[in-house]
Amino acid sequence: MNLKDTNAIITGASGGIGKTIALCFLREGAEVLAVARNRKELDELARVARQEGFSLNTYIADVSKSAAVQSVTKEMGRLWGGKVDTLVNAAGIYGPKNLLEETAPEEWLQAILVNLYGTMLMTRAVIPFMKRQKHGSIINFSGGGEGALPRFSAYAASKGGVVRFTETIAEEVKKFGLCVNAIAPGAVNSRLLDEAIAAGKEKVGLAFYEKLLQQKREGGVSPDKAAQLALFLASSAPRSLTGKVLSAVWDTRAQIEKYADQILKSDIYNWRRIKPKDRGYDW
Repeated sequence: MNLKDTNAIITGASGGIGKTIALCFLREGAEVLAVARNRKELDELARVARQEGFSLNTYIADVSKSAAVQSVTKEMGRLWGGKVDTLVNAAGIYGPKNLLEETAPEEWLQAILVNLYGTMLMTRAVIPFMKRQKHGSIINFSGGGEGALPRFSAYAASKGGVVRFTETIAEEVKKFGLCVNAIAPGAVNSRLLDEAIAAGKEKVGLAFYEKLLQQKREGGVSPDKAAQLALFLASSAPRSLTGKVLSAVWDTRAQIEKYADQILKSDIYNWRRIKPKDRGYDW
């Protein structure tokens, strides 16, 4: 999965998943522009990269703000003349953790702005450059499991939106040679986990709180799984794979390559309504 002579923008690069992806891309030969809001954490990431012998480009920006995203594209132009091969939208927050009626609407909206609107803004910003190149891979992040996520309604709604956004934009740009996919990273032990535990069982619910503690003890899913899947999607191997939601835990590169034709010609790895006939009923 050599990424030599490719350029990648990675948002949320100060978080556990984004940081791991940035380092993995550097190791595979890519030039990386790491974007995040926290200067201290970005500086630490750059220090780690230097220790490994890599030069990492960093940029402070809040992807939920249109002007900040425009400044990221200007920085991309300064660094690479507008050539961008991969965009990884890894910026994300949990948002409010409570019952909906006890949640401040402004806090609920903030999760939508970062997780969904920010993904849209960054995607919208790079598409014109990728269209001119006639190639490019956009990698978004879903999350929250496959069902309801009580007390995390903003997070669940925003990540569900990312999935349908991914499917939709994939259809819009595939004739230009662009691929748009989403990764479900699994239960990673990250800053979001620590935030949820710190919120306490009164806000996140006793059952979920105990589940979080168990995840913390057992180590959770390694962020390297998401990074390896992102590397695969950024490589030239899966150029026709687009509009899919892939699990970093369950969907292996070998499996995707082996069954590529079936995946592309079906709604496998897509979110769909389950109908009665899907469960053997005739109504």
